[in-house]
Amino acid sequence: MFSSLLIANRGEISRRIMRTARRLGIRTVAVYSEADAGAAFVREADEAVLIGPAPSAESYLKGDHIIEAALDTGAEAIHPGYGFLSENAAFAEAVAKAGLTWVGPPPEAIRAMGLKDAAKALMEKHGVPVTPGYHGEDQSLKTLKAAAKKIGYPVLIKAIAGGGGRGMRKVDADADFEAQLASAQREAKGSFGDDRVLIEKFVENPRHIEVQVFGDSHGNYVHFFERDCSLQRRRQKVIEEAPAPGMTDAVRKAMTDAALMAAKAVGYRNAGTIEFIVDGTSALRPDGFWFMEMNTRLQVEHPVSELITGFDFVELQLQVASGGKLPAQSEITLNGHAVEARLCAEDPARGFLPSSGRLEVFELNAFEDAASSPGGVTLRLDSAVDEGDTIPATYDSMIAKAISHAATRDAALDALADGLREAEVWPVSTNAAMLANLLDHEEFREGVATTNLVEASIEELTQPDEAEEADMLAIAVAGLRELSDGASADPWSTADGFRINGAARVSHVFDIGGEAKSVQLETGPDGDVLHIGGESLEVALDTMRFGDGALVSGAVEGVDVYGVVRQLADGPVLFQRGRALALRRPDYASAIEGLAGGDDIRAPMPGKVLEVKAKAGQAVKRGEPLIVLEAMKMEHTLTAPRDGVVAEVNATAGTQTAEGVVLVKLQPAPE
Repeated sequence: MFSSLLIANRGEISRRIMRTARRLGIRTVAVYSEADAGAAFVREADEAVLIGPAPSAESYLKGDHIIEAALDTGAEAIHPGYGFLSENAAFAEAVAKAGLTWVGPPPEAIRAMGLKDAAKALMEKHGVPVTPGYHGEDQSLKTLKAAAKKIGYPVLIKAIAGGGGRGMRKVDADADFEAQLASAQREAKGSFGDDRVLIEKFVENPRHIEVQVFGDSHGNYVHFFERDCSLQRRRQKVIEEAPAPGMTDAVRKAMTDAALMAAKAVGYRNAGTIEFIVDGTSALRPDGFWFMEMNTRLQVEHPVSELITGFDFVELQLQVASGGKLPAQSEITLNGHAVEARLCAEDPARGFLPSSGRLEVFELNAFEDAASSPGGVTLRLDSAVDEGDTIPATYDSMIAKAISHAATRDAALDALADGLREAEVWPVSTNAAMLANLLDHEEFREGVATTNLVEASIEELTQPDEAEEADMLAIAVAGLRELSDGASADPWSTADGFRINGAARVSHVFDIGGEAKSVQLETGPDGDVLHIGGESLEVALDTMRFGDGALVSGAVEGVDVYGVVRQLADGPVLFQRGRALALRRPDYASAIEGLAGGDDIRAPMPGKVLEVKAKAGQAVKRGEPLIVLEAMKMEHTLTAPRDGVVAEVNATAGTQTAEGVVLVKLQPAPE
């Protein structure tokens, strides 16, 4: 085993690798961009080297800078993590040429599996089932469109060099093909430097199941069972679990045999994942899965496989890279069930708009790294950030992975959902509430969810219903009342709702998603009543003051509720069921101004303008696309908030824009 390791990555995976390296007594070296100068992984490394500006192309994708940093700091090996250069065969070769150890597969295996068209052809040759489609060299629109028509819609356009759902588009009809192809090619070019695509038959109700494999330099190949990654949004994984629900011994054997066959076909070494698309219209069957791709690296979701087998995959990677042997297949046994949720800095209620900035609050107290709690449940948090850190807008939106392990699937799902609902993150938005709702979704609980579930249930997963909104308002008012008690020594200035005649009543008006919500909490001898609009609800809430906040628990209409109201830098904030809500009054002045004049379509965060669809003088309908923006490695389409006419366009394709910049001005359509 080597004594020093450079980690050619950032964020959560860099910290994850350091954790194992530290346990093994290996010195760690971090490389970082200017945007990550204050990041947790930089602080935790034994040594850190600045390698360039914020853009990945000028820092984390600069292989020569990374190798130079390794040589200068005396590192003996380079671990690429996932993403960035982890599947770059030329970089792997350059690492070896520099006399360093590459903690990953042979460059030949990366090349063989890196291009999806060639990989599928190779798998067909070795008897691994593959999805029908077009994997040819001719990339002309005419050829690709003809291939799609021959395969039969719906089809999936997929970047040949792609990964993580980027450069991938579903097309339902011939009329949509050209626009979707252009979008997929543009995203693929920006993410991977290669705009070539392949066309596949789209499986209507697919599940996504993958097999974790390892190979060593002694000719040994083993698997660590399967993971189900069917819960996805825009082709990106949201929740992963192991083992796959509904898996039988016969299907597992067929799938793991095919995975090991694929690994052997390319002489694979180190950690890799064989991904299969699975027919989800009925129960799993041995002939109902097809090879999709191989990820020649450690996967984001590897912790669930670690927890069900008891192995540290980073340690195995380091052992294999040092020439060591893998355990025998008989030594790898399956224990219990594990689930992972990807906590992302994004706002599901606003179309998953990415969020960035300094974390005034970042508390997921239910999760501790590999800590076992009562009932045999293990909760683990692999996080990129700590409280006080800044999330840059430059990189992927995932900021942490919350993982649970228990003896049964239901126990693991319950523990993870409960932990996410206790999350307190501010002012950066997260998808914690959506993840918790997804973990409790009936279809997912039944183990029959397909990749369509998230999109089909997006409204119920992301928007609170009337009962949930009432709970939030009740907790907000009770928490504010607790925080205001004793704030003034003058009893006449205390906002406790005291009345000489009648029950005490406290009134508030909150801005909830741009809508004014009036709420009154009435305290009387027979109990408390919450008035929202024309509805009255019985509430029984207890509050307890702590530090900068108030803990609220009790019941609304007999249903248990729990939440926290904290007094933060910009005012009070409610944390409840994974959501965070600023308790602000509506900005009526802005609303009136918006009605009187035109709407400003602003950049929601720093990003790159990819396409300008709007033209001055153009009449547009509500929801019509105006600007396509790239931020946090994803495309985002800015649409017209209402019918109107484009007054001004202040954006140019290919340019960077700052948060809040007015890109398009809209004015009312003439009468």
